[in-house]
Amino acid sequence: IAAREALLKPVYLQAATEFADLHDKTGRMKAKGVIKDSVPWARSREYFFYLAKRRIAQDNYISQLKAADSSLDYNRALNVLKSLCTVDWEDNHAVLDFYSANHAAIISKINEVKVAAIKAQIDALQKQLGE
Repeated sequence: IAAREALLKPVYLQAATEFADLHDKTGRMKAKGVIKDSVPWARSREYFFYLAKRRIAQDNYISQLKAADSSLDYNRALNVLKSLCTVDWEDNHAVLDFYSANHAAIISKINEVKVAAIKAQIDALQKQLGE
């Protein structure tokens, strides 16, 4: 059995390598929509640093929006943030800078969403009482 394994090992290694190349290359991943674009190795640390910082800030704002209005799901809360953003949405560094520079405006919008949600609840309760 060991001799047979030694004989077949190069064939299986080549097949496994070919399989991985067909599935895990950036071109194939981009074609399948798994990734948006490839990141050059020289820029990867900077890219993922700003991506992580942006997502942390963004998820924080989305959590606040969802807490302000329980009817909001992730995508609708994200659309609220997108509507406020005046920079290229695909540029993580620019969006992070926008979040930092416009923190007060974003918090103000979150408060507006909260007030609108409370008003909607009051209107719904008044309709129930009127029926």
